[in-house]
Amino acid sequence: MKRQLQGKYVTISTVGEKARAFIPAPLPPDPPVNWDPELRNKFDRALLALGRLDSVATLLPDTSLFLYMYVRKEAVLSSMIEGTQSSLSDLLLFELDQIPGVPLDDVREVSNYVAALDHGLRRLEEGMPLSLRLFREIHGVLLNWGRGGHQAPGEFRRSQNWIGGTRPGNAAFVPPPAEVVAECMGQLELFLHDQPEPTPVLLKAALAHVQFETIHPFLDGNGRLGRLLITLLLCEQKVLRTPMLYLSLYFKTHRQHYYDLLNRVRLTGDWESWLDFFAEAVVVTATQAVETAQQLLELSNGDRQKISSIGRAAASALQVHRALMEHPIAMSGGLVEMTGLAPATVNRALDRLRQLGIVQELSMGKRNRLFSYPGYLEIMDKGTELPAE
Repeated sequence: MKRQLQGKYVTISTVGEKARAFIPAPLPPDPPVNWDPELRNKFDRALLALGRLDSVATLLPDTSLFLYMYVRKEAVLSSMIEGTQSSLSDLLLFELDQIPGVPLDDVREVSNYVAALDHGLRRLEEGMPLSLRLFREIHGVLLNWGRGGHQAPGEFRRSQNWIGGTRPGNAAFVPPPAEVVAECMGQLELFLHDQPEPTPVLLKAALAHVQFETIHPFLDGNGRLGRLLITLLLCEQKVLRTPMLYLSLYFKTHRQHYYDLLNRVRLTGDWESWLDFFAEAVVVTATQAVETAQQLLELSNGDRQKISSIGRAAASALQVHRALMEHPIAMSGGLVEMTGLAPATVNRALDRLRQLGIVQELSMGKRNRLFSYPGYLEIMDKGTELPAE
């Protein structure tokens, strides 16, 4: 099957020069995707991996203990792709009003990502469809404060942007002119709502991600929001009951190939290569998420067995341990609030957990001490330091 440019170029005038901006054709692709047996098999495997991931909720005694940290890991990874240097521990310290070891703007951007995802999921639960209005709302939260605060949070851009280079004239890619952004996004919204025709949800997520990145409708935050779109769509369509699929680590690890595939789609209509990559990303990422959940469960069970061996003090220590499963960096005062135990009881429990080698004290003060659960953090930190391809 021979395809061609998936849209059209238009000439734009910038300061002192002209450049070519790309306007994508509406989805779905025309001619349709060529589902050869290999690609169809890859998508079947991806759907199977998603099913296993969705069932991990039955494996964990409390999915929220896993989700709290998993969402934050995704926020760190997605923001790393955009150049921030914040770690998972930096984010947790920031949320405790402690001083992280990175510039505050970096960790604020990561914190905004968590808030943006939470906002999007809450609005979906309230019945709002995945729509242009919701995109703008999520973007407003994403750029609410920090470096992006001056980049028109919650508004589609009214000026030209570009990717790579120092100006449109030497950029690697120039998205559509500002005056057609609303029209392009309107067409994308129709596609998300199964117009002009229904599209299977995983295929829809793969196609919509490319289209969103091509339109680049905001002045800043497009990459982060484009990756969030995948998870939000899978949750809206009930493929996942909880937001447990995040492709940022896979995209980060294969960053150059990812960009090359997006460009190949635009220039040659090679959707099939992109879909093969996307399906592989889903298989690998979903499998890793299940393995992480299993590792956390094994860690928790092993540590609970150690705690159970200390006799009468075990009951309060188990309560503190459970709180640390959700907040693996915590102040002793915060653990008092989470458990409802007396401060003296929490401090005794923390001392017991430290003696067992389960927790580590990060502060040396006598009041409102700071503790971490290093075994938990080590499991969640895997992948956050991987270099890009």
